[in-house]
Amino acid sequence: MSETISLRKQKKFRARQQILSAATRQFEVHGFANTSIAGIMQAAQLGVGTFYNYFASKEEVLLTLAKNLREEVEKNISAAGEENQSSAELLERCCACTAKVIDENRFMLPLFTSAGELSDKPEQIPQSLSPGFGEMFEEIILRGQQRGEFRSDVPSNIIAEMIHSIYQTTAFSKLEISFRENIRLKVKILLDGIKINA
Repeated sequence: MSETISLRKQKKFRARQQILSAATRQFEVHGFANTSIAGIMQAAQLGVGTFYNYFASKEEVLLTLAKNLREEVEKNISAAGEENQSSAELLERCCACTAKVIDENRFMLPLFTSAGELSDKPEQIPQSLSPGFGEMFEEIILRGQQRGEFRSDVPSNIIAEMIHSIYQTTAFSKLEISFRENIRLKVKILLDGIKINA
C-alpha cells in the first residue's frame, strides 16, 4: 500500500516538474503574455485539464518559478557567509545574484514590471503576487539599519522599493550596457546614498 502511495507521489511530482520545465521553455521562447496554458501543457505532453491539478493560473506558475529562483539567490548569499559581510556588501551581493538570475531567466521580468502586464485582467491578480525579492532586500536593509551601517531616517520598505524599481527601469533600458552592469551601477549609487560612513 505504501509503495502505491509513494509511486503516486512520485508521479505527481514528475508531472508538476514537467509543467514547470515546459512553462520555463515557453516563457523563454514566447514571453509570458504570449504563452498559453494549452501551449505549456502541449510542451509538457500532458492534458490541459491536468494543469489545474497543480496550478490555478499561469501567473501562479510564473510565481512558483520565481520563488524557486529566489531560493537559488538565498543559497548563493548564504554560501558567501553573510555574518562576515557588511550589510552593504551583502545587499550588493544579493542584488548582483538577483540580476544574474533574472538575466538568465528573462521570463521573470513581468514580476519586476507592472502587475497589469501579468494578465488581461489585472484586477484579478492578488496583491500578494510577488516572488519575495523585495522582502529579501528589506531584511538586509533592516539588518544594516539595526547595525548602524545604513541611515535609518528613510524606512527600510521605501529603500527596498527603490531597489526593486531598479530592476523595472533596467528591463526597459536602451543604454549600451549589459543588464547586470546596469543594475550594479544603479545599486552602487543607491548604496552610496544610504551607507553611514564610519
